[in-house]
Order: sequence, then C-alpha cells, then structure tokens
Amino acid sequence: MRRNYNRKRTPIRRKVPKKSNLSIKLFRFFIIAFSVALFSGLIYHYREGLQYYLGYKSMKKLTPEQVEAKRISDVRNFQVLKNHKGKSIGFDVSEFQGNIDWTLVKTIENQFPLEFVFVRATAGNDRADRKFSTNWLAAKKNKIIRGAYHYYRPNENSLEQAKIFIRTVQLEKGDLPPVLDIEKLPKEQSLKNMKLGLSRWLKAVEAYYKVKPIIYTSEKYYDDFLKEEFNDYLFWIANYNFYREKIGDNWLFWQFTEKATIPGIKGNVDVNIYNGDLEQLQFITVE
Repeated sequence: MRRNYNRKRTPIRRKVPKKSNLSIKLFRFFIIAFSVALFSGLIYHYREGLQYYLGYKSMKKLTPEQVEAKRISDVRNFQVLKNHKGKSIGFDVSEFQGNIDWTLVKTIENQFPLEFVFVRATAGNDRADRKFSTNWLAAKKNKIIRGAYHYYRPNENSLEQAKIFIRTVQLEKGDLPPVLDIEKLPKEQSLKNMKLGLSRWLKAVEAYYKVKPIIYTSEKYYDDFLKEEFNDYLFWIANYNFYREKIGDNWLFWQFTEKATIPGIKGNVDVNIYNGDLEQLQFITVE
C-alpha cells in the first residue's frame, strides 16, 4: 500500500531588490562635510578669541584661578571688543556686585581701558541702591566717567519713581545723562498707561536736570514696545546673542554681555560699548 506523505514545502523567499544606498551615503557625506565646514568656519572666525581663551597669546603661565575665571563666553566677549577697537568701553554696577575694589578697575582683558560706568541709583518708588553712594563717589575718584540709572517698575507710580531718583542723584559736570531702565511689562495696567508713565518719568527728570534722559532696554523690548512712541530718545540696548558682534547704527550704547570678568569686581559684570570714542563720549556729558 502506498503511503501518502504531506511534504512540507519550503517557502520560497523572493529577493527584494535592494534600494540603492548611494543617495543615503551622499546625504550623510554632505551633512558631515557641512558640519565640518561650519565648525571650521566658526573656529577661524573666533580664532583670536579662542587663542585668548586657551591662553596661547600669553607667554606667562596661567594660574589655576585665571583658568577657572575663563569661560566660553569670553571667546565672544574678546571678539566683540576687538571688533570695536577705538570705541569707548564701560560697564555697569549695582549693589549686586558687592564691595568693589575700584583701584583695580582699569581694563578688561588686560588691554581694553574701561572709561565709563553706569551705577544703579534707585529702583521703583521706594528703593535707593545700597551701594549707590559708595560706587558713585568711587567712580569719580578713580576718574571714570559715571552715569546713574533708575530701574523702572511699571506697576508703581511714575512720578514717585522720578522723585526718588531726583532726591538720590546729584549730577555734576562731566557726568552722563540720567538713564531709565525698563525691562518688564505691567501686570496691573495697560501698555498704553505704562507708556504714559514712562513718558511722565522722562519729562520730570529732563525738566529737573535740563538734559534728555537715555532709555535702557533689550533689543526685543525696544522693537516691540518703544521704537515708535519714543523715537526721539537715545537708547542703550542690551543684546547678548552670540551672533550679534557689532553695535547697531542707531544705538547709543550696547550692553553686549552680562558675563564678563573685571579686576576688582567679584562675579559677573555687564560690559557696554559706546557708539563712539572717548572724545565723543565726553561730548554728551552734562555741562
């Protein structure tokens, strides 16, 4: 008797044509090549800053403290300072910098003279900066051109804020015009009323000192809220973006970093560039 066997058939695997890997390989190659080119370009662009950062420019051996003080932000800082050679360089301070040894405040990065300083005088309608008097007198004593600024609080009465600034700050010949620092948006009033308050502060301060104040703010805040209504004022603009390496044509001052190191001051310091040289800076001071 013939037996029937069910033979298992081996499934036939059809060969799927392989997709060409050439396009994938080419894509990866271009990505890698672009990344290498971009990185090389950045290295070349910031070569002087990197040399400074790594200590190659100095024949002296860096101490552990000096190495610790150097940060990657110094690469851009150095580059920006080099780009503005001939411009007047300064900084700004408040009670948050603590006790400053003003005798050591001479240069930044050992080669760029510090020629002016903005000192916080007041904040809101009830706060005089705890270090204002000390810093204000020390700047004068150390022959640094000084200016005073008020930190404006949008939700507090603008005229009361003007009064405390006027009571606190006595400008002398050679000082910079007063500065209004506006950074926040109001929580308890409209933008229209906030701008009205800013205008009242500016007019009250100008009437007292007989000089038009300067407005400090960020570039975004300026573009969004102040550019149109306050276009007859001069601006001190803050912009710390890595890609920004030149002062704006219409900026009076540029605060380009909040992470600089200055001898005599502990911690981070804001550094600023005036859109002109020292002689031009002296031209805008109080007479």
